[in-house]
Amino acid sequence: MAKWLVKSEPSECGIADFARDPEGVIPWDGVRNYQARNFLAQMQEGDEVFIYHSSCKHIGIAGIVRVVKAAYADPLQFDPESRYFDAKSSADKPRWQAVDLAYVRTINPLISLDRLKSLDGLTDLPLVRKGNRLSVMPVNEDDWNTILTLDATAKRH
Repeated sequence: MAKWLVKSEPSECGIADFARDPEGVIPWDGVRNYQARNFLAQMQEGDEVFIYHSSCKHIGIAGIVRVVKAAYADPLQFDPESRYFDAKSSADKPRWQAVDLAYVRTINPLISLDRLKSLDGLTDLPLVRKGNRLSVMPVNEDDWNTILTLDATAKRH
C-alpha cells in the first residue's frame, strides 16, 4: 500500500469533516493541478493518507484517512455550476480525477510544519522543500513512519 499526503483548508474539508461521520466517505475532488492529478490517479483502495491543514491558524498534519475508492473521473469537471467545471473535459476523455476517502483517526495535537521541518530524516518529503505547493503528494514508507513517531495520538491506541 502506498502512502500519501493531501492538503486542504480545514474550512473547506478538514479532518473534523471526516471525524463527524467516521462511517462516511468524502470524495477528494476539485484538484486542478496536473501533477497532483497524476498522483491522485495512482492512489489505490487501502492506501493511507495524511490530511494536512493549510492556509489556516494551525498548519500541519491533522489526521489520517484511507482511500476507499481508487481514482475515477471527477464529476465536478462536468458540472457547469461548479467552480471546478472544465469545458475542455468530456466523459470519454476526462481531464481530472477524484478519489473517495474515509476517516481513520485524528492526530491531536496536529504535527506542525515547523516540527516536520525540524526533522533530519524527512529530506525526501516534498512538503518540507521550499516552494512546494502541491496539494497531493506521495510519502515514502520511511517518512511516513518517522512522522508517525511524532503522533501522540497513536501512543494512546
